[in-house]
Amino acid sequence: MARLIDTTGYLIAPDPGAQRLTREVAGTDQTGARTRTRVVEERPLTIYLNAQEIVTAMTIGDYPEYLALGFLRNQGMLRDAEAVTGVEYDAELEVVVVRTTSTTSYEEKLRKKTRTSGCAVGTVFGDMMEGLEGLTLSQTSLRTSDLYALSAVINRTPSLYLDAGAIHGSVLCQGDRPLVYMEDVGRHNAVDKIAGWMLSERVDGADKILYTTGRLTSEMVIKTAQMGIPVLASRSGFTAWGVEIARQVGLTLIGRLKGHRFLCLSGEERLIRDADPASIPDEDRAGRRKGAEE
Repeated sequence: MARLIDTTGYLIAPDPGAQRLTREVAGTDQTGARTRTRVVEERPLTIYLNAQEIVTAMTIGDYPEYLALGFLRNQGMLRDAEAVTGVEYDAELEVVVVRTTSTTSYEEKLRKKTRTSGCAVGTVFGDMMEGLEGLTLSQTSLRTSDLYALSAVINRTPSLYLDAGAIHGSVLCQGDRPLVYMEDVGRHNAVDKIAGWMLSERVDGADKILYTTGRLTSEMVIKTAQMGIPVLASRSGFTAWGVEIARQVGLTLIGRLKGHRFLCLSGEERLIRDADPASIPDEDRAGRRKGAEE
């Protein structure tokens, strides 16, 4: 008999019914019949570090303070030693200002850089790579029973993805318990919100797992490593550079996690295979466990 799944233990969980995150629009289906459906909202959020404008991100609009803090932390613009004196959000202007005790070196760096209209994040990618030098992650072991349990709970959690689609999710976990579940139109935004929450609450990542619905790219691996989290898991696949960096920093990398299947391309030696894959229900097309009890 499949065990009951408790989806109420999150510290932060998605709220599919929250106002301003989705809207209903009219359309037609494949037969030409009129229909209505819910779609995810997108709105700009401009992030400032003190007086310097850093980036404008497209986001669903929830947890803007966490997104700003996490973005700056994951881009290497906020170091642990730098004190944040305030985070101010203006909903009308759709602006977040993060203030620190002193001007950071990145404000001057960005003034000197020419940013393209394509992706401002790319201007500081080299600085993110520099942040990996000398980085040592906790060599925490990972029980496959925890991995399967997390996948089952997360896939059943009410979310904007299940309600409207077109969105990514990231979940901070500890053992077999999901703690903080964030969603956004970009997988990086969802991760940055978690990083911002961790920074704000002073939560250590050494014993945590990060689950994401997105691809395991180099930037996702770098962000996870900079957050001090030793395990990154996803339903999706890998990029070669993502795998290479994970091996370089000693991060356990799990991809294609669906039902009883997964693939580990980094950190195999830290896996504790304490669950029989044959005992894990398979998933249907929607990602639900077949035959599992609600």
